[in-house]
Amino acid sequence: MITAIREVRRAKGLTLDDVAQRCDPPTTAQTIGRLETGTRTVSVGWLNRIAKALGVEAADLVRLPERPDIGVAAVLDATGAHAPRRPASVVPPHAEPGLVAVTVSGSVGDYRSGDEIWCDRLAPEAFARALNRDVLVPRPAGRYLFARLIGREDGKLHLLPLGAGTRQQIVSDPAWIAAAVRLVRAL
Repeated sequence: MITAIREVRRAKGLTLDDVAQRCDPPTTAQTIGRLETGTRTVSVGWLNRIAKALGVEAADLVRLPERPDIGVAAVLDATGAHAPRRPASVVPPHAEPGLVAVTVSGSVGDYRSGDEIWCDRLAPEAFARALNRDVLVPRPAGRYLFARLIGREDGKLHLLPLGAGTRQQIVSDPAWIAAAVRLVRAL
């Protein structure tokens, strides 16, 4: 477990001995030092004792490991979905294998500028799971289509692009699609 015991202790202007004496029951400065540096495993019991001695919540002493980013596959605006001009990523609470993201740069349909749409990549045998959902569909030459999957017949996908007055499009046998699973919108 990665902890922030040292940072919190120093921010409060306390020495190792100060924290050791404030623990209930008191311990040694050497023990606190070992817990800070990770040479001794920090149990939940120790974490609670040290948090109380420092006057903080135990959660304030725990650092979460770095989380991987999700690569942005497309940027969506009123003219459609396009490949990003340069590599980009979004940071999820929990990345999962197969996720890709679409960032919205101009309001279209139910999406607003600044939204992030997290999509789960699906192989052709799983396309039926995305029926009646918004999906990202790869097209030739690095292009994409982001639309509602309204039907599937004989390997062809029937898609309704976002926005008023759009016409249905049919795409034959894409290698994969990515179904929208999460909308991240800043408030």
